[in-house]
Amino acid sequence: MAAAAVRWPSDISPDDLQKELPERQPRFLIYSYRYIHGDGRISYPLCMIFSSPFGCKPEQQMMYAGSKNRLVQVTELTKVFEIRNTSELTEDWLKKQLEFFH
Repeated sequence: MAAAAVRWPSDISPDDLQKELPERQPRFLIYSYRYIHGDGRISYPLCMIFSSPFGCKPEQQMMYAGSKNRLVQVTELTKVFEIRNTSELTEDWLKKQLEFFH
């Protein structure tokens, strides 16, 4: 599998990132998010988001899904999330996912 790295501006929001994702192709995203805790502290958790939208070619879905566990293992990321529709990737969604860890 050939991987292509795409760099977005460091201040891109989850909502803007959503607009950049292809609607019918899977993608792995490694994303650092500015998370404001309830007590005012700020952290920058590194998240892996696996986008596997409905309507992808089955071969692509299998290739990405088969690579996901190895990528998580190699990167040692603990905040791993999956979306099945690109419209799911919003700031509210990501905050809700991260609340589990904080």
